Amino acid sequence: MSTPFYVSPQQAMADRAEYARKGIARGRSLVVLQYADGIVFVGENPSRALHKFSEIYDRIGFAAAGKYNEYENLRIGGVRYADLRGYTYDRDDVTARGLANVYAQTLGTIFSSAAEKPYEVELVVAEVGTEPEGDQIYRLPHDGSIVDEHGSVAVGGNAEQISTFLDQRHRDGMSLAEALKLAVQALSREANGNEREIPADRLEVAVLDRTRPQQRKFKRIVGRQLARLLEAEAAASTPTDAPSDAEDGESTDTPTATTDPKATTDPKGTDTTDSGGDVE
Repeated sequence: MSTPFYVSPQQAMADRAEYARKGIARGRSLVVLQYADGIVFVGENPSRALHKFSEIYDRIGFAAAGKYNEYENLRIGGVRYADLRGYTYDRDDVTARGLANVYAQTLGTIFSSAAEKPYEVELVVAEVGTEPEGDQIYRLPHDGSIVDEHGSVAVGGNAEQISTFLDQRHRDGMSLAEALKLAVQALSREANGNEREIPADRLEVAVLDRTRPQQRKFKRIVGRQLARLLEAEAAASTPTDAPSDAEDGESTDTPTATTDPKATTDPKGTDTTDSGGDVE
C-alpha cells in the first residue's frame, strides 16, 4: 500500500488562495465610489442580461467580480436573508454590516472546506446613509475576510492598479458626473500603462441615491441618462477654444492720439499715455 502524499495545511491554504485569485483576475474589474449624493457602481460589462450590480434591500447594493454562477448564488442568498430579517423584525434591521457578516461566514466555510473548491469571487456590499458620514462599503475577498473601505474600492482583474489610481484622485463631495468620469478613467487603464476607450454601451452603472424620495435607493443608469452624464463631464473638462476679449486682455481697436494733460513726453519726443490700449 502506497503512502498518501502529504501536504501541509499552510501549503494547502496557499494553493487554494492562489487558485481563487487567478479565477478572479480573469474577470473584468469594477469600482465603487462615494459621491456627494450617494454611492455609484461602475464596471465594464458588455452583457445586458448578466449583471454585476444588484439591489439587495432598500439602501443596500451588491457588486461582484469573478464567476457569475457563484456570485449569483450568493446574491440570491443575500436577498433571502434580507427579506426574512426585514419581515421578522424591522426594515431598518437589515444592514450592510449584517449582510457582510453572513457572506463572510459562507465564503470562509467554503474556502476552508477540503471537500469543494473555493469560490472564485470577490464581493462588495454597500449601504447608503442619510448623510455621507453614514455610508458603508465592505469588500469581501474569496477567503471570507471583511475589509471596511472608505471613499473608493476596486475589485477584479486589475484591482490593485485601479485602487492606486482612485486613491490619488478621489475626493469627498464629487458630483455624480465627476465620480463617473473618474471611474471610467480608472477602468480604462491597462496593466502596461496604456489607456483604452470604453464606449457607453459597454458600461454597467448603478447608484444608491440618498436623495430619491422612494424608500428603495438603488437605481440603474442606462441609455440617454448615462450618455448625458458622460457628455456633460466631457464638455465641462474641454477648454474654451476662443477666449473672450475680457479674458485675453487685448483690445482690437486702434489707439488714437489724446490730448490728456497728464500725457508726458519721453526723451525721444514720443507721447506716452495711460490710454488703455494694448495691455501687456
